[in-house]
Amino acid sequence: YNALDPSTHFPVRPEESLSCDLLFIGNRLPDRETRVEEFFLEPARRLPQRKFLLGGNGWREMQTPFNVRLLGHVYTKDHNVLNSSALAVLNVARESMARYGYSPATRVFEAAGAGACIITDAWQGLDVFLDPTEEVLVAPDSEGVISHLRTLEEPRARAIGKAARNRVLAEHCYSHRAIQFENTLKGNFG
Repeated sequence: YNALDPSTHFPVRPEESLSCDLLFIGNRLPDRETRVEEFFLEPARRLPQRKFLLGGNGWREMQTPFNVRLLGHVYTKDHNVLNSSALAVLNVARESMARYGYSPATRVFEAAGAGACIITDAWQGLDVFLDPTEEVLVAPDSEGVISHLRTLEEPRARAIGKAARNRVLAEHCYSHRAIQFENTLKGNFG
């Protein structure tokens, strides 16, 4: 599984120029585009008073709502400030990852490491990594994202982000994965 490197992804001071209600970072890929349309662009259309940031390559060729600011390629060094400046960060699993489950994207751990409130699409196994009642918000579709954004206030977002950060620091860093790997090789699965 992917994991967090706490030396590279951590909370930083938010930057007002990057403030938004929802951030999504991910390159435009054929097996992601439909899901980004549903979970990110449709909520942007339906919540015109809200601000959305979309980072990643390939999106400039696509028509987006007026309240979506396109960032283009986002360097890893800029992830912390973006994750720390957004009210919520969207995770949308690629279609194959959502279909098979138990496949959290690296960005889930990076956002959690920065203490961001994550809104994610639903996929099997999510609860192995984050508690859907306290550490992450789950949206089954665009209506779910819209509902979360309409009710989410900064204190609650920060509390969810802090809980997610605590969880990944306790269980989902690469040092934990190394131990899991060693135990698997030894046949010790406990």
